[in-house]
Amino acid sequence: MSFTRNTLAIGVSLFTASAVVASPQHFTTARALGMGGTGVAVAHPATANSSNPAMLAARQHEWADNFGLIIPSVNARVADEEDVVDQIDRIQDTIDLAEQRANNLDGSGTRAAIGELREQLQKFDRDTARVDVGLGLSLAFPSQTSLAVGVYTNASIRATVRSEYDPADDALLADLQQRDNPSLLDYFLNNDLEDELLSRGRVLASAVGELGLALGRTFELPNHQPLQVGLTTKYQELRTFQYTERVGTFDDDDYDRFETKKTSLNFDLGVAYRFGDRQQWNLGAVVRNLIPVKLDSAATDITEDVHTLRVDPHAVVGAARLGHYYTLTAELDLTKKKAFGYEDDTQWLALGAEFDAFRYAQLRGGIRHNLASNSDNDGIEESTQVTVGLGLSIFGARLDLGALFSDADIGGAIELGAAF
Repeated sequence: MSFTRNTLAIGVSLFTASAVVASPQHFTTARALGMGGTGVAVAHPATANSSNPAMLAARQHEWADNFGLIIPSVNARVADEEDVVDQIDRIQDTIDLAEQRANNLDGSGTRAAIGELREQLQKFDRDTARVDVGLGLSLAFPSQTSLAVGVYTNASIRATVRSEYDPADDALLADLQQRDNPSLLDYFLNNDLEDELLSRGRVLASAVGELGLALGRTFELPNHQPLQVGLTTKYQELRTFQYTERVGTFDDDDYDRFETKKTSLNFDLGVAYRFGDRQQWNLGAVVRNLIPVKLDSAATDITEDVHTLRVDPHAVVGAARLGHYYTLTAELDLTKKKAFGYEDDTQWLALGAEFDAFRYAQLRGGIRHNLASNSDNDGIEESTQVTVGLGLSIFGARLDLGALFSDADIGGAIELGAAF
């Protein structure tokens, strides 16, 4: 589908041009995706850069406590139950068919095409498709005894396309159906039907980019237990894209005609605390984007609607039970992430698990549920999502896979890297 290809093109072009891009939904690595989107209390060094910088200084498995690398991490999600872009393509094909038959002086064939077009347009009302795409790179040098350092960049985008039906189109087509052949053919001789239809398609996309330096350090508390503290300093770039066009002339290749952009400096602050008689418990917390930033979308030729992309402080807490061959974790968003455009607000409660087979393979699973109330939202639902994942490691080289399923969308992730 061209809409999906264009979304990938936005992400890749922004990533290569500015070295930074991500989506309003926080970037998720393949391991985190497979574990329900968790990571604040269980992140490995290379994923700690963007998840919780304090985990750079936390105790890790001996095969992951000296070096971490991700080259790259790629993830994508698609929700398009109504095939919105395909609907637009079919409508445009039917318009072409009606005009072709009119040019051939085929009155009955033209009326049949107009009838088909009426049915297609009547089904074309507030259907929404959404695509999320993410890219990421990361390098980490963890340490429990000195300053731990990590650098990263990630890139994601969330794009939606939405159908908007205008009842005036049905009145026009009904009138054309009732005309006799001379009047009907005369209409097509003097008018372009694609310019007369008022129903329209709309593309709305948003991106938030990060290029960051993460630092972590372990401090000893009075009870001789270690406390990890981490700080990420990051350059951010926000972008919005809005494109609205009548259905007859809609072309999603023109998504970037109305773009806005803003850059800023921001920070993440994280902590982690490991305890228990065998150090089997870990608590983690992070506040991302300490400085609020917002960016308004541009108005278009057809609509004056403006949407606001907000990057606000976002607090997350997590807890984990760490065994020799397993990890169990729970995570909660303490703050709600506001929606941009035709989507839900999100506030996730997540559970994740990882089972390790002698460091060579890891089997993962998770579930997360959106606690935010979205009863007044008419976009794509963000409710309960189930995830699975698999990790493979040979002589330090890593391959991680993840998949996500819900009633609304399906997604996956793949990641290449190294750890030792």
